[in-house]
Amino acid sequence: MTGRMIDMTIVGGGLAGGLAALAVHRAHPELRLALFEAGETLGGNHRWSWFASDLDTLGKDLLEQFRKVEWNDGYEVAFPAHSRRLGSSYRSLASHDFDAALRRALPANTIRTRSRVAELLPDGITLESGEHIPARVVVDCRDFLPTPHLRGGWQIFMGRLLRTPEAHAVPRPIVMDADVRQHDAYRFVYTLPLGAHDLFIEDTYYADRPLLDRNALSGRIDRYCERRGWQGEIVGGETGILPVITGGDFAAYRRSLGPPGVVRTGARGGFTHPLTSYTLPFAVANALALAREARLPGEQVAAIFERRARRHWAAMRFYRRLGRMLFDAAAPAERYRVFERFYRLREPLVERFYAGNPTLGDKLRILSGRPPVPVPAAIRALLGKGSPLVHERS
Repeated sequence: MTGRMIDMTIVGGGLAGGLAALAVHRAHPELRLALFEAGETLGGNHRWSWFASDLDTLGKDLLEQFRKVEWNDGYEVAFPAHSRRLGSSYRSLASHDFDAALRRALPANTIRTRSRVAELLPDGITLESGEHIPARVVVDCRDFLPTPHLRGGWQIFMGRLLRTPEAHAVPRPIVMDADVRQHDAYRFVYTLPLGAHDLFIEDTYYADRPLLDRNALSGRIDRYCERRGWQGEIVGGETGILPVITGGDFAAYRRSLGPPGVVRTGARGGFTHPLTSYTLPFAVANALALAREARLPGEQVAAIFERRARRHWAAMRFYRRLGRMLFDAAAPAERYRVFERFYRLREPLVERFYAGNPTLGDKLRILSGRPPVPVPAAIRALLGKGSPLVHERS
């Protein structure tokens, strides 16, 4: 590929990069694309889930390419003082199905795994091997990196895929079971019945520090499964640490990513839900936007996405404020009360909240009534800066 100009190079074969490649190819099959991923497979080892209401018709059409698990009978949440079943349809996509679908849909030689990129410039990329690939448009879709420019906390999780010898009889997803010991963080367990004998169980924490203790989390999943009466063979799993962004200097963060002229999207570009760390709805929207602009010169596409990033940052301000109250106004063991109160609100509001599209009325309703955190602490949290999103040195 050295020396041959291509139309678009996409760096990072995760959710944002894979969907971008698919959307551009579907809209412009004549364009020459290249998708570079440092790992061995696209998507790594992950599971992405979302509510059907998170996506519009075009977004749902883009995801039709992928084999996924669908639940149309609602989902459940549980807290110490409140439990509820909601009616929203839910979806989940595993990374191995993501990888398989993209390999079927994209032209031969588009995907290059085990290809780590050393340098991204507006006119091309250079791999660690020294190979240079000129490109009209360069798109950076790599994962988020810790940064002193942004502030907040962390979402830490360990997931386990359990295969039970007998049918487990879990009828629908349990998206949030916070009726568990909190362990100095907002803790909940997330369970997906992927099949009659397959359960995906994930232990999740909204924590101040980005520390993942595998032994401790594995033991807690063991005890949770014992309590629920679930037994079986562990056939897979995942772990992760995601940012929960509560503030910072977004312009400085974007400048720190590299030279102008490169299209920056995905989690590294700042396109996440600040409070839930969801990325799928934004990855879908950005993939479709990239497809609409794919014929433009790279610098013009980069400028369009710079504006999209700034608009997204502004639109997510409400969530960042909620995040500051969660991390800086509530004692760690009491943080669950914020979500417990939220899940008493009307279901359409809950749907819009997760999709990142709350109305003014939704915001007023969320903030009205008796607050789940002390008012003086909430005021201090809103006036404070929060902690930088950097990993601690051991």
